[in-house]
Amino acid sequence: MREERIRSILTGGEHETVEFKQALTQVPESLYETICAFLNHKGGDILLGVDDDGQVIGIPEDKADAFCLDIANATNNNTLFSPPYLLYPQKLLFEGKWIIAVQVPESSQVHRLRNMVYSRGASGDYRVTVPEHIAKIVNRKRTFYSEAKVYPYLHVSDLDEKTLQKTRERIRNIRPNHPWLDLSTEDFLRKAGLYCRDLETGTEGLCLAAALLFGKEETILNILPFYKIDALLKRSNVDRYDDRCYVQSNIIEAYLQLMEFIERHLPDPFYLEGDVRISLRDKIFRELVANLLVHREYTKADQTRILIYQDRVEFSNPCIPHWRGRIDPSSVVPFQKNPLLSKMFLQLGWVEEIGSGLMNVMKYLPLYTRSGHAEILEYEDFRVIVYLEAAPQATPQATPQATPQATPQAPSDRIATILEFCKIPRSREEIQDMLGLKDREHFRKEILEPLIITGKLELTIPDKPRSPHQKYVTKGYTP
Repeated sequence: MREERIRSILTGGEHETVEFKQALTQVPESLYETICAFLNHKGGDILLGVDDDGQVIGIPEDKADAFCLDIANATNNNTLFSPPYLLYPQKLLFEGKWIIAVQVPESSQVHRLRNMVYSRGASGDYRVTVPEHIAKIVNRKRTFYSEAKVYPYLHVSDLDEKTLQKTRERIRNIRPNHPWLDLSTEDFLRKAGLYCRDLETGTEGLCLAAALLFGKEETILNILPFYKIDALLKRSNVDRYDDRCYVQSNIIEAYLQLMEFIERHLPDPFYLEGDVRISLRDKIFRELVANLLVHREYTKADQTRILIYQDRVEFSNPCIPHWRGRIDPSSVVPFQKNPLLSKMFLQLGWVEEIGSGLMNVMKYLPLYTRSGHAEILEYEDFRVIVYLEAAPQATPQATPQATPQATPQAPSDRIATILEFCKIPRSREEIQDMLGLKDREHFRKEILEPLIITGKLELTIPDKPRSPHQKYVTKGYTP
């Protein structure tokens, strides 16, 4: 969470979607009532280390990490929260004092804390005990959230095991101690909230979000026969297309395929942030592709599309509109349209915290292209138009620093070089040295992990991914 957003929250004071709590010696018990209420109502922001008047009291520095861990463990505990909703609080230094920010999205499900439903009103959190009032919450969520619809005859065997395995590997690389990693497939899906219970009928089972994230192609098309995602390159042949990526797989595989298409057809100018090279293309388009997938209304038959023209890139997907008209990311209140899908993409590191993604797009666009702007529109579809005007140029900052060694290879050339080099098993250090890259974290997250996730590289010690003796080999290598 950015400092300016914290300042804005403090200035606005407590209300329906903002709560302040002191936490000097322990996490206050009332925090979990507020989390449950926010999940069931409209979501919101909680700041720990702030009094009721918005004055920053702070949290002892030696307790802040433990508090964050306690909150993550509690929200992942299905004996406390039913269903669980794993949250990752942020420890932040604000004006010389430590605080903890907990961003809670509105959930597509109804959650109970110790078997009690909580909701939120103008005066704070309250218990919901009347069955008719709980039914109202259920019906309101159904208006916006189709992802939680239960399919009682959808089974784990209808899901793609390879996608499930890729997901675990990706999460392990980002958070080796993630609490879901050692669970069985069924428990993994339950912790992710993908086993739902219809409070009206009592039916329990895997939901639509489970099929969209992990389903085999035939599973998804059986549920949504009109489902498809189309990416078209329209530079020379505008009436038809120059290249196409037609996707009907689950959205985790779709994300990887669409990013390969983006990398094939959009340049990545050299840019340094501090003394570290970052990919402007990834900063902008990873967020837009992820948003395209996790915020779509999947019960609508309209297509999800990416169109790459000479002067712009258009993203569009059908939605149930929450706002109507032009959207300004700096002023609009964030709203997650598919919280279960968003939560899984957050675990994978493919989306930012609530409200930060489109802000980052706007931040990096002026560095990527001279036009430096995008339009965001929402009517019956959600549309983002990124204006390019011309092929992106290296920024003035980057020009004098570029050297023959630093000039990046085209992604396809770089991948081919790595795969050729790794016909013999190689360590991370060997691959990184061969490419002439110094930043280990950038190499691991942006180059090595995508090759592992997409199956191009394999681990020589797959059961111990963090082994100091780990090496990587091109898929299909036989020693």
